[in-house]
Amino acid sequence: MANITAAMVKDLREKTGAGMMDCKNALNETQGDIEAAVDWLRKKGLSKAAKKSGRVAAEGLVALATDGTKGVVVEVNSETDFVARNDDFQKLAANIAKVVLTSGTTDPEALKSASYPEGGNVGDAVANAIATIGENMTVRRAASLSVSAGVVGSYVHNAITSGLGKIGVIVALESNGQADALSSLARLIALHIAAAAPLAMDASGLDPAVLEREKNVLREKNLGKPENVLEKIVESGLKSYYKEVCLLDQPSIHAEHQNKTIAQVIKEADKAAGAPVNLKGFVRFALGEGIEKQESDFAAEVAAAVSGQA
Repeated sequence: MANITAAMVKDLREKTGAGMMDCKNALNETQGDIEAAVDWLRKKGLSKAAKKSGRVAAEGLVALATDGTKGVVVEVNSETDFVARNDDFQKLAANIAKVVLTSGTTDPEALKSASYPEGGNVGDAVANAIATIGENMTVRRAASLSVSAGVVGSYVHNAITSGLGKIGVIVALESNGQADALSSLARLIALHIAAAAPLAMDASGLDPAVLEREKNVLREKNLGKPENVLEKIVESGLKSYYKEVCLLDQPSIHAEHQNKTIAQVIKEADKAAGAPVNLKGFVRFALGEGIEKQESDFAAEVAAAVSGQA
């Protein structure tokens, strides 16, 4: 039997995009012949991943996983919404969220090397799914929150199954209060965040560039006014802007909290929880946000397929 080295496996994996174990098996079957191993993988349908890696993956799922005082949200992308309804893809996304929760790894590159529940690592699992399902897939991003005492709650919008959907939110509440009351409050706030899409918890968390742009807009809308008047207008305009984009300043979307800000809702929850409640953070992922999607010409694609160019 040929001596199969790690370098040979790495080389074959880079050529084909196939999983680590598949590459090792291919090299064993072909006595270490790289080109023959490439053909072996192609015949098995395992070298598709590399060919598809350049396609834009802007669909997919947002997956959540929580465990009491910690929670994570992960975006796993595919090329089409159809794949998001595939049981295997759903299982992949849910498992990756579990890996992030248990490992604490949120960097997509580092996550590739993390152990996958069904063997191998996350990178292998994604590559194998690409080969099996036939679309490019990526773990785009992941985030986590934790508290020393309290709860991390969650909400999934447009859920297709438990913990999987198009918008995912996790909310961290720090408190020594009653768990049931904290869980209910966390879900209520998470639902609000899903709908209202705040940019930050308060003004201090806003990107300075975003604030400066808002100030410039306010100034340009009021050109010609005296400087002292203009500054007051900008200051007033920013207060209104904070109510739109800062979570604690936003009016709650829930009817039972009409005319109350999220900060007021949290403060009033102290009594029900039996202890002070502090909002430590939140994360909101909306599927595909910020990805530039490619516009396709369906007629051209059909013509290319017929001519054998696709």
